[in-house]
Amino acid sequence: MLKKDYKLHNGNLIPALAYGTWLIKSDIAPECVKNAIEAGYRHIDTAQAYRNEKAVGEGIRNSGVKREDIFVTTKVDANIKSYKKAKDSITKSLEKLNIGYIDLLLIHCPQPWILYGGPKKYYKENRMVWKAMEEAYKEGKVKAIGVSNFGIKDLENIINNCEIKPMANQILCYAGDTPLELINYCKEHEILVESYSPLGHGKALKNKKLIEMAKKYNVSVSQLCIKYTLQLDTISIPKATSKEHIIENTKLDFVISDEDIELLKKMKDRKPLI
Repeated sequence: MLKKDYKLHNGNLIPALAYGTWLIKSDIAPECVKNAIEAGYRHIDTAQAYRNEKAVGEGIRNSGVKREDIFVTTKVDANIKSYKKAKDSITKSLEKLNIGYIDLLLIHCPQPWILYGGPKKYYKENRMVWKAMEEAYKEGKVKAIGVSNFGIKDLENIINNCEIKPMANQILCYAGDTPLELINYCKEHEILVESYSPLGHGKALKNKKLIEMAKKYNVSVSQLCIKYTLQLDTISIPKATSKEHIIENTKLDFVISDEDIELLKKMKDRKPLI
């Protein structure tokens, strides 16, 4: 497994490869998380909205690896847009995970999912949620705070009006949809980018160009796509449930050429994901 950490702007290290748990049900999540840690993952990503925090925490506790050697991310539900509800949700996440503290806490989305992309931007509400997160950070309940799915204006709202600048922004990024303007903005402001769904929710597996390029490097399409997001200097967050695929996704000891990276950046595939 390729070992590499990034550094958040508060100095904390964060493993570059994360195990994503979106859509992994609670009945299998403990075993999946345990298998991921056994395979070498040291960064586990969950969220309140995934409804599996308790199971993820169980898998971490049962892994046999010291708590301080595992980096755990969770997210405040996108529907929570008030200080009190955010504060209460953080307490509940800590109780469900039952691992002592959270390494990285994110606002899951700048808008409630059902209104995502709509005209109301929730700037004031996000500042209130951020205030609750800042307090949890200062109290040591969480070791770093950031956001997810935030565009440039959403980030500016926090940067220009709040005490602590976001340390990370977790966004959809894959070969076919690489938001370079947003990525560059984040880098300019010392905000680490995390790429979720590096396979484009599975679409990449059927992409003929990606299939051909993967053959060139003698790797799977999954490995190619994960490596691509890593070579963008972003965190990569693949998801898998089978032990075979969990292990495969850690075998990344190859380098995509600069020429091919540029081709992947230019790929456009923005059809509906589902």
